[in-house]
Amino acid sequence: MGLTKAALVAGAIAANAAAGWMIVSADKQAAPVPVPAAVARAPAPPVPAKAPPPPAAPKPEAAFVIRRILPIDGAMRYGEWHWDDKDVPPGPIVITVDLEARVLSVFRDGYEIGTSVVLTGAEEKPTPTGVFPITQKDANHHSSLYNDAPMPYMQRLTNDGVTIHGDDVVENGYASHGCVGVPTPFAKKLFGVTHLGDKVYITRGRRVGLGDALVKK
Repeated sequence: MGLTKAALVAGAIAANAAAGWMIVSADKQAAPVPVPAAVARAPAPPVPAKAPPPPAAPKPEAAFVIRRILPIDGAMRYGEWHWDDKDVPPGPIVITVDLEARVLSVFRDGYEIGTSVVLTGAEEKPTPTGVFPITQKDANHHSSLYNDAPMPYMQRLTNDGVTIHGDDVVENGYASHGCVGVPTPFAKKLFGVTHLGDKVYITRGRRVGLGDALVKK
């Protein structure tokens, strides 16, 4: 027996209801599905900056061994100086001053090429001890502290005015205001072989001999 259209529709509704389906009218829009919020995350820790490499350790100063001492007979007197650089090879310059002996020596590559008796500071203005690089050279220098006194072939050791310079009164053995005074002809020769940065070792009573390390590692 044939079924009418109404019966067919009614049967379809009943079947869908039995299957758990629900017919939603086309006129009604489905409720929007909520979108879950983004997961809250802790901020990423900053990438630590690379620490700069530590500064390189300064290279130790090479030992400076005395290879020759000028042959001088007897004690030196005020105003006396000696110079002999014949056949001495090129090399670093090192100057020593012994305040007790009042003697300056200049070495090139370990060979003593010059020596002189010196004037040193008086008790109220002593010459300092230590290691002093030459920081300034002026062949025609005049003192800004002591009445424009001439200081020929000046080589500055300290910022407060201690220098090596030519001084003709070395022959009389006078004391200085802390400077190391040498005969002017010797000062000229010394001025001609030194460079800025060359070191002057001022000691009191240190004795060195052939084969000794003048500058220790």
